[in-house]
Amino acid sequence: MSQQKKSPDPFSTFNETIETKVFIIGAGPVGLFAVFMCGMAGLRCCVVDSLPHIGGQCQALYPEKSIYDIPCFPDILAKDVVSRLSEQIKPFSPRFCLEQQVQSATQQEDGRWHVRTSTGQNFLTNSIIVCAGSGSFVPKRPPLHEIETFEGKSVFYSIKNKKDLSGQNVVIAGGGDSAVDWALLLQPIAKSLHIVHRRDRFTAQEHSVQQLKQHIDQGHITFHPFCQLQDLHGQNGLLEHVGIVHKEQGYRTIKSDILLPFFGLQSDLGPLGQWGLNIANQRICIDPTTGTTNKPGIYAAGDIATYPHKLKLIMTGFAEVAQIAHHLKNYLFPDRFFAFKHSTSSGITKDLI
Repeated sequence: MSQQKKSPDPFSTFNETIETKVFIIGAGPVGLFAVFMCGMAGLRCCVVDSLPHIGGQCQALYPEKSIYDIPCFPDILAKDVVSRLSEQIKPFSPRFCLEQQVQSATQQEDGRWHVRTSTGQNFLTNSIIVCAGSGSFVPKRPPLHEIETFEGKSVFYSIKNKKDLSGQNVVIAGGGDSAVDWALLLQPIAKSLHIVHRRDRFTAQEHSVQQLKQHIDQGHITFHPFCQLQDLHGQNGLLEHVGIVHKEQGYRTIKSDILLPFFGLQSDLGPLGQWGLNIANQRICIDPTTGTTNKPGIYAAGDIATYPHKLKLIMTGFAEVAQIAHHLKNYLFPDRFFAFKHSTSSGITKDLI
């Protein structure tokens, strides 16, 4: 009796060359919605991401941060956006290949693209949609002696679960959105909370800054303006004190179990910058009506895509991949006519190409 062939695990990678109509780079919110829109167009997708999980920066950097500009959701956590998108694409059974970075893309004689990743995995695809956020991103590390010995134990550049910091003495360094937002989130549960900033003002959303100032005035948060991180004190990767220096008052230490340096991210297009795409300010230039680049079969959407008057919003990326999916079907099948249909008429199709 013959054994039934086991269906492939969509979250696995394989040694054979994977063939797909649509190859999506980036599993953030825009990449996930690209899976949905392509699925609605009857196109099966394969998604590659350098992170070990889907969700991009929403999942890696600020999963418990509220997002207010997602239509129909007055207030939704970033991790819940990812969860709902993941649920939305289930009918289309995309294949996810995680923890690998795309290294090269070479167009074949038949027009398809041969893509190779950092793990040696090979793909053959008719089209590529780049939804890689701002490219590969790494946090800016403060130049502190032996900081790497504390990283992952008591120094963190992102927080997956704020409850892990409950009852801790927390020092936040920085004055932007991440620093202010996390200070507001952690204040109710931290044992103590200090903010170290080289200026006396913050560059975050005004309503958030006003809330933060109230907590500072009420003594819930200790603010150290005109200060910079100087050194770390502790044993076996566990912090005991953080040393700071004031530009006039000199050196002091703060009792600390946790240090959160929020100095932004460094982005890099990496190998994408060598593909011959039109690039401006580390972004891929596209036609906003189609998402097309200067390379046939390669599209871009989300923060990595640019054009005049572009708004860097998640919903802008959602609209871009909707345009791409519509154009892509005509690109892949130029001899066929496709009438536009609303989802209320077409429904969810499971007959994918």
